Amino acid sequence: MRVRDIMTPHVIGVAENATLWEALDIFVKSKVSALVVFDAEGAPVGLLSEGDLLRRAELGTQKKRPAWLEFLIGGGRAARDYAHDHGRRMGEIMTRGLITVDENAELAEAVDLMLTRRIKRLIVARGGKAIGVLSRSDVLKALMLALPSTSEKRPDKEIQAAIMAELDRQKWTPGGSIRIGVVDGVVTLDGAIADDSLRSGLKVLAENIPGVKKVRDRLAWIEPNSGYLVPVPEEQED
Repeated sequence: MRVRDIMTPHVIGVAENATLWEALDIFVKSKVSALVVFDAEGAPVGLLSEGDLLRRAELGTQKKRPAWLEFLIGGGRAARDYAHDHGRRMGEIMTRGLITVDENAELAEAVDLMLTRRIKRLIVARGGKAIGVLSRSDVLKALMLALPSTSEKRPDKEIQAAIMAELDRQKWTPGGSIRIGVVDGVVTLDGAIADDSLRSGLKVLAENIPGVKKVRDRLAWIEPNSGYLVPVPEEQED
């Protein structure tokens, strides 16, 4: 999956010299959580998010530090914070610098950027120009669409074959020690496993096959020290 497949394909922005009131008006009317800030030439230079507006002098929520800490951080930092909390123009309030991702990048690359940089959204670029935004909510929407449907009807043999194929693809699965049964979309995992931690992985593997309605765990566990076969607890059978 690539960034272009799930991004929000338009950029709602505001000029760098726009006023705070103009930006707030766009926020309210467009129902977005962030605005791209453009310079006079139309190039993106920053981002104004809802988070940038949470600490404001008008609300009494600006940063308040002890006098000794203000002394330690120096006047420059305090002046920048003051400008951010009291500013009236986008250039004074916005977060400068944008982290972009190419529209053709793999989604995994974009997610890695979000997590390592601890940001909620990326500007999607094409030839150096902003063409969209990829936010965490876009990723969640893609996840919803990617989840297998339990309402999808598939022949039991097809479901069984799909599970077996996925078992073969995964190196951690126990191979021939388990059996897969499918009746009316209900999967039964039967057999024995030497490592009880495999149980949850096997169940999830089956649940992710389209057409599966339910997974029944009938897997027994071979205790490694004694070799004793521990049957599945009754409450796990259904």
